Amino acid sequence: MTPRTIDHRPLSGRRRAIVVAAAATVVVTVLAGAPPAFAARGHAPAAPAALTVDDRAHPLDVEGTPRFGWLPRDADPGEAQTAYRITVTTSGGARVWDSGKVASDQQSYVPYAGPPLRAAAAYRWTVRTWDRTGRQSPAATGAFETGISDSQWEGAAWIRRATTEADDYTLARTEVRPAAGRVVRARAYTSADHTYELYLNGVRADRGTSFGYAGEDYYQVADVTRLVTAGKPLAIGLRYHWYGSGQGRPAGSRGVLLKLVVEHADGTREVFGTDGSWRVARDTRFVAGAERRNGEGDRVERQDARAEVTGWNRPGFDDDAAPFAAAEVIGAHPTASAPHLIAQETRLTERRVTPVALRTAADGTVVADFGVVIPARPEVRFHAGVAGHTVPIRAGYTLTETGRVATSTLLSQGTDMSFPYLQTDGAQEFRAFTHLGFRYLEIPDAGEHIARQDVSAVVVHTDVPPGGKATFASSDPTLDAVWEMMTRSALYSVQEAFVDTPTREKGQFLGDAANISYATMGAFGERDATQQAIREFLRSATRYWNTGDDRGRYNAVYPNGDGKRDIPDYSLMFVDWVWRYWLETGDRGLLAEAYPAIRDTADYVLRHIPATGPTAGLVTELAGGSGAYRFGIVDWPEPGRFGYDMSAAARTTINAQGVDVLRTVAEAARALGRPAAETAAYDGPATALTEAINAKLRRPDGVYVDGLSATGEPSAHAGQHSTSYAVAHGVAPGADLPALAGHLASMGMKQGPMTAHWLLRALADAERPDAVLRLLTNADDLGWADILAQGGTFTWEAWTLDPGSNFSQSHGWGAQPVVDVQETLLGVRTAAPGAARIDVVPPAVGLDRASGVVPTQRGPVRLDWRRTGSGLHVDLDVPVNVTARVALPITDGKGYRSVGPSRASYVGIENGRAVFEVGSGRSSFRPAPAKSTRPR
Repeated sequence: MTPRTIDHRPLSGRRRAIVVAAAATVVVTVLAGAPPAFAARGHAPAAPAALTVDDRAHPLDVEGTPRFGWLPRDADPGEAQTAYRITVTTSGGARVWDSGKVASDQQSYVPYAGPPLRAAAAYRWTVRTWDRTGRQSPAATGAFETGISDSQWEGAAWIRRATTEADDYTLARTEVRPAAGRVVRARAYTSADHTYELYLNGVRADRGTSFGYAGEDYYQVADVTRLVTAGKPLAIGLRYHWYGSGQGRPAGSRGVLLKLVVEHADGTREVFGTDGSWRVARDTRFVAGAERRNGEGDRVERQDARAEVTGWNRPGFDDDAAPFAAAEVIGAHPTASAPHLIAQETRLTERRVTPVALRTAADGTVVADFGVVIPARPEVRFHAGVAGHTVPIRAGYTLTETGRVATSTLLSQGTDMSFPYLQTDGAQEFRAFTHLGFRYLEIPDAGEHIARQDVSAVVVHTDVPPGGKATFASSDPTLDAVWEMMTRSALYSVQEAFVDTPTREKGQFLGDAANISYATMGAFGERDATQQAIREFLRSATRYWNTGDDRGRYNAVYPNGDGKRDIPDYSLMFVDWVWRYWLETGDRGLLAEAYPAIRDTADYVLRHIPATGPTAGLVTELAGGSGAYRFGIVDWPEPGRFGYDMSAAARTTINAQGVDVLRTVAEAARALGRPAAETAAYDGPATALTEAINAKLRRPDGVYVDGLSATGEPSAHAGQHSTSYAVAHGVAPGADLPALAGHLASMGMKQGPMTAHWLLRALADAERPDAVLRLLTNADDLGWADILAQGGTFTWEAWTLDPGSNFSQSHGWGAQPVVDVQETLLGVRTAAPGAARIDVVPPAVGLDRASGVVPTQRGPVRLDWRRTGSGLHVDLDVPVNVTARVALPITDGKGYRSVGPSRASYVGIENGRAVFEVGSGRSSFRPAPAKSTRPR
């Protein structure tokens, strides 16, 4: 068993390094130590592209040290960045910092190293790069702005409406007149528990959400320059919605905070903030006392158009009259209930969509079909409403036999998905304030003709880098459809945070977040939501798991409304997730930030390995969880365990994860340059734990049982989870892998969507891409293709919709195998942190062809291959500053030749594959007689 190394461990989490060895039956010439072939001195590099600060193109709220990123560009093949130079200036052009020429290939997370930057200030920055031949690029220019600290709100106060309503919709307003000088810049800094909308002269300028504990809430910054006119009245309106605690939502303290800064061409500056002069009123459009949608905290959104307060956010509105009253001032920020605010890096994007079709149910009800499940706020336009008439609008996932939206507990996720709407007279529009996941929207008893253009929905999800979406197409149309469902499901499972489902809980469960993050990073190049979530779970450790035997654990849901609770397997998953992020990004800063916590998790594992007794040497009864989650969840919902022996005191899944935790923490220590003794403190126990697992949990045939009882008896049950985890986490001996893969493949799908990725990973590690393809596309077995065959358009919580349950039909955790498609079936894997090196390993069997684009930290990798009788035809495009290791399956008497313009260096034969190294640019590989296996 070869331990994982940074040099060879692919992004997939595989533990086995590829060892170069000449096959005994093939005589080759290995170009020892030869780098990829590079072009002679040619063109100077082009100006860098895709400039970012803290992973965003033009952030308005940079806190702490800015970190710069870019993509070097060069028309010459085989090129790399050898140096860079960054300058930072004020918006007026005054030089603040010049890095000078820095010899480095680093192009991401490059820290600012100049004097302190002013708060709430705009800066411009430039970067230029040098290539291998010493030629420099033109400079590219970007921009960023700094955020504000808790002491820089300049008197702005938290305000609220005095109420005890459990579902608090409040309007707050004031009216000001900016000075007459030309406005050159205006920024709004806003925070609220829980959701707010900011309006300037009736135009919505911003919307934000903060579901944090006191001291962990967020603020957002909006560029509102175009909405502020010098010398003219400016109505500032805020709507906020506070609705108590729920899953993924602490109660917090109702209220809103705003600072609006207006800067003029003459250098003057005005600040308008929330204070006691503001007027507040209940937003009577929302009916008070609405019932809960389910047991998780959301309430049914009932609207009464007759009670809408019209014109409240426009100039000239009379707010001296009822229902408006003086705002209650909680205090100038910071306050006891809001001692600290964090700049929000993630932002929600909104996209209005229309139905793909309108249906008519048997009773005449109009039902809009949006084609797929979407997380959205529904909208309906009426042209001839009747005051007091209720239209019971309802969203749903499926339809009944009569064509109406299904409302059973099972088919609605146990959620009341209605939006009862009381009309006023005449033309009007229903606009939901809060989103749900749904495909269908029915409009019963509309009282008028409803056309397709009268119905729409605002789809909401986290924004992702522009142009960063992965693509995939293959010879298998079912696989392509599964890919589309998984990528869409991943993106649609991230709103304010990663959520288990956008309908039922809307909670950021650690296991769900890690699974979905795998997919969003791989399919969209997403970074901000993952960074935010990792930091939030680190805060959960600080808040709840900070002493004694609690150390090393994390909340199962965070933030949340039900306090301290964990699931042991989720705590172990966190370590893998941090490592995955590090390999994807090369972000050493966040790895260092997380390291103390994940080291605590390794110690948490070690505390539960007894030295003596029946389970000596194995992780035993890993503390945490309760009820069905005690000592670990294994899989969820319960049917996804497929009979796993939950009575085992030393569970095989937990032990395999424990090996992964120990190895990962040792690797993290090495990556951070920690002392050798520190890495050894985890390397040694990882080896010992691996040996104990193989000695005590492995049958003579190599298959792993589910665990040991407290008295040392092996489980009679040997579920798929046990063996797949042993293989995927590098516990199983290499010699056993072919037989174990055959065993796993013969079982079909016997793991739930929560853990199915590890089954696919195990099969891939055992060189069975055909079995991976089969599981992803077999509609006759449980799995993704079966969901599609049943009409599903979003990954599910479980493979089946069991009567009596409320299993979700919009659960993004089943999208994690996006990465298995990219790494195993397309064949692109990150081989070094931040994708400085990639592995290109098309599958030896299975698909006839595949093509795709994989976003990496250093730019998109494009791969197109097709299978022929003599081998693969491969076309590859590698970003500048990246080296690709290309391993192509060979057949008897055949090899490959490489053709340019980027020329590859031949390395040798490794495990039945011809291996090349190639630098940036386009390269192609074609089958050829074995003696021609070399560059041409």
